[in-house]
Amino acid sequence: MYSSSPLDIGQQAPVTGIPLAPTNQQYPTHRYTPTAVKVPWSTVLYDCTADVPNCCLTCWCPCITFGHIADIVSQGSISCRASGAFFVLFSILTVCISNRIYSYTYRARLRSQYILEESPCRDCYLHFWCEACALCQEYRELKNRGFDVSLGWHGNWERQKILGVPMPMAPAETETGMRR
Repeated sequence: MYSSSPLDIGQQAPVTGIPLAPTNQQYPTHRYTPTAVKVPWSTVLYDCTADVPNCCLTCWCPCITFGHIADIVSQGSISCRASGAFFVLFSILTVCISNRIYSYTYRARLRSQYILEESPCRDCYLHFWCEACALCQEYRELKNRGFDVSLGWHGNWERQKILGVPMPMAPAETETGMRR
């Protein structure tokens, strides 16, 4: 027996994470995005001494730590050197205000990719009042998720190909609430 639907009655479509174009124009075309359950950071904000070499590097030269973080969070679309240079340039031109805005946007992207809680307070406040601690926490988070942060995105990609080590990826969004 043939049905007008590609799925049998009672069978659900597989969840792919890719929104489908509406076939019936009577339904609204906006996409409903369910709220994902946020997970905590793998380390607390003030646990900087858990990685003493990174803590020292971040205290004396935060542009390097930020460059490594930005390279991985942007999945190689901006290099470590370029993002570090922008960080320094913004520091010089605006007396350390714009670099904090620039760096907090990458924290927000990191949180979004890994569905992390915005804690202990908003990202912009963390980077404004305690940028070194925020950068150290972001570095540790990536490291705890399997990245060799000093290699950058492309270095981790090469490591995956050579050693067969799976590339750490952001988790698929988990849905909460009712499903159709």
